[in-house]
Amino acid sequence: MAATNYLFDTRDVKFILKEWLDMEKLLSFPAYRDYYSLDDIDAFVDVAYKIARDVVAPVNEDADKIGAQFIDGKVITPDSFKECYQTIMDAGFGPQIADREVEGRLPFAINAPLLEMFIAASAAFPTFWALTQGAAGVIQKHGSDLIKEKFLPKMFSGEWAGCMDLTEPGAGSDVGAATTKAFPTDQAGIYKIKGQKMFITAGDHDLCENHIHLVLARVEGAREGTAGLSLFVVPKYWVDDDGNIGDFNDVTTVGIEEKMGLHGSPTCALAYGENDNCYGYLVGNPPGEDGKGEGLKQMFLMMNEERLGTAMLGLGVASEAYYNAREYARERVQGTKMTDPKGERVHIIEHEDVRRMLMYQKSCVEAIRAMIYKTYYYVDMSRDSDDPAEREFADDMFQMNNPLCKAYATDMAWILIADAIQVYGGYGYIEEYPVAQLARDSKIFSIWEGTNYIQSMDLVGRKFTLKKGRLLKNWLGDISTFIQENKEREGFKQEFKLIEEAFADYSAILGLLKQYLSEGKIQLMPLYSTRILHATSMLYAGSLILDQALLADSKLKELGEDHYDANYYKGKVASARFYIKNVVPKIGFIRKAFEIADTSAIDIGDECFG
Repeated sequence: MAATNYLFDTRDVKFILKEWLDMEKLLSFPAYRDYYSLDDIDAFVDVAYKIARDVVAPVNEDADKIGAQFIDGKVITPDSFKECYQTIMDAGFGPQIADREVEGRLPFAINAPLLEMFIAASAAFPTFWALTQGAAGVIQKHGSDLIKEKFLPKMFSGEWAGCMDLTEPGAGSDVGAATTKAFPTDQAGIYKIKGQKMFITAGDHDLCENHIHLVLARVEGAREGTAGLSLFVVPKYWVDDDGNIGDFNDVTTVGIEEKMGLHGSPTCALAYGENDNCYGYLVGNPPGEDGKGEGLKQMFLMMNEERLGTAMLGLGVASEAYYNAREYARERVQGTKMTDPKGERVHIIEHEDVRRMLMYQKSCVEAIRAMIYKTYYYVDMSRDSDDPAEREFADDMFQMNNPLCKAYATDMAWILIADAIQVYGGYGYIEEYPVAQLARDSKIFSIWEGTNYIQSMDLVGRKFTLKKGRLLKNWLGDISTFIQENKEREGFKQEFKLIEEAFADYSAILGLLKQYLSEGKIQLMPLYSTRILHATSMLYAGSLILDQALLADSKLKELGEDHYDANYYKGKVASARFYIKNVVPKIGFIRKAFEIADTSAIDIGDECFG
């Protein structure tokens, strides 16, 4: 078996897009109705699958074994990357997806599954265009006409790359501690930039001829902290008024990191103005008399999108690990059945604990996929619905779900891939097989775009109270309505009893959080926030996969046991039953732990850690 063994099952993708989500409603909106119908989905999925299988997957071994290299001050990618990158651009699956001013653009809900397939083929590779997509989106929304005209055409075409430059050596996740400076020049809107950034994904490479950096910097005299930051468009090479590349803009790549995984994606350390000759365009307005800048608010557009994209990275590697573990279990012969110890040796998929691990992976992957795809659907609805109330509700749901998708998907990817390795046994620990690389590639995702602890604090410390609690109220109401409308469904009463109990446990968690804060026990919030986020995610993902099971059950009854899709629908029902019975009850354990409110981790002295 090759280290790169691309396997992807498109059936679940098509079930979500063509049967579960109301795509007919989405595609009826003015942005899409003259361009797409439900019948077009198969074509997009099938073409993307073939590109993922035949073009992207073959470069994955080069991505891991050769990787991005730093040679003579330049970031060099493997030769195989060039044709692969151009194929993605020519197929229209690159940054142009984000161009909201182009008629006939693809909805994010349809693009998301295509991205999952590319990620599953090679997790490092999509970073080269996904970040350009995000950066171009920020410029399109917040940039001046001059900035848009100079940079967007070649960013959307993929000729130029874009990236997000936040992290600094001395700041890490504390963005407000940034020391990169911006100094006004005689030209309005143009500032001299001086400073350093690090951990900049795809911040430099040879797939594009120019790199357009979105840099957070502090204008001289602006206040300290995040409130004083402004956003600047800083090209690696200056661009003249005709859109042509000019002189080097003193943006120097100092080096790239040697990483545990994602070797094909360069993680760059950058220096601006080492020769005192780096300039950037201010996005929006300069800091006012109060010293406040607009930068972080502008950058959050990209950060929010990249958080959802990072969730997709977690899903992509977890699904690929599951598909490989499943096929290996079907092929590997070892041991006899528990019920027939003297019988012939069997494929390991017949062993109970292997089946448990496979069902855990299958159910979690499908539940997470449901959550992420539904959230992308809400992104489209929030932008394209012609009903203002519907747009507002969809945006509320996106705001609530975004930290769930990012943190739960990426935390679970590491755990699920560990189970995939376990299915392989000793072979899973060997680089000759694909799951070892998937594990190495996956670990960064829980750290990227704000660590998962930051996501949990965004959820409990901000989203729960946003708009006077309306987001949380609507989100809870959506789940409660689903339970109440379906809890008497024949064949699913036990599952609905369990999720109703989980809903009560979750409501109790919220009550305890409010109580502890009112009592001044503020440290309990960060101490338990990650667990609360997981409880929130399990409740939501459980409701979604159970909703899918109801649909699958109806389809199965309609089509009959002999239909070619019968096993898929049976598998979908089984996934929901397993997730509801084996994963969702963990919410009750989290409630119990929160009731106990153990503070030993806080109370212990630093020296007592040993």
